[in-house]
Amino acid sequence: MNKFALLASVAASMLMVVTTAAADDSTATPAPAAAPPPAAAPPPAAATGGEPKYGPAGCGLGSVFFGNKVSVLASTTNGSSGSQTFGITSGTSNCADTGGGKTSAKAFIETNREALAKDISRGSGETINSLATLGGCSDAKAVGVTLQKNFKKIFPDAKVTNDAVSGSIIGTLSADSTLSCKKLSA
Repeated sequence: MNKFALLASVAASMLMVVTTAAADDSTATPAPAAAPPPAAAPPPAAATGGEPKYGPAGCGLGSVFFGNKVSVLASTTNGSSGSQTFGITSGTSNCADTGGGKTSAKAFIETNREALAKDISRGSGETINSLATLGGCSDAKAVGVTLQKNFKKIFPDAKVTNDAVSGSIIGTLSADSTLSCKKLSA
């Protein structure tokens, strides 16, 4: 089965779960028979100060399908399709507003902590590539090696806080001038 067919199958399954869950909700109000199309597309949420286009799962194909409402399904879609890294680097899939820097890196680390911990233990992976892009680092492979060497410092135990993890990762990347993580400096 090719990737597109697999993705379509996963998306269809997730849509069935969401539809079934909505149908099981006895307090749900029925949808109107037919809604007229909007006169014009609303501006992006960032421009209006409203809700972001994606939730805790981050940008990617999952945010296109599920928006900011169903983060588990959005996260699963992002992870299974590999679309988050592509979206961040290309500015697609609701990732257009990911300018990088410490704030974006901190949010990314905290949102993707579990997957990032696994990738750091291996020294490579999609979350490391995305983090390197957000940090403006010159070499994602070198970022993976550096973070892997510092794994015990970053994750000293299971109870370490998100702030401590993100601070340690950003500090490690900022301190190593060979990585050239220009968006994390200052």
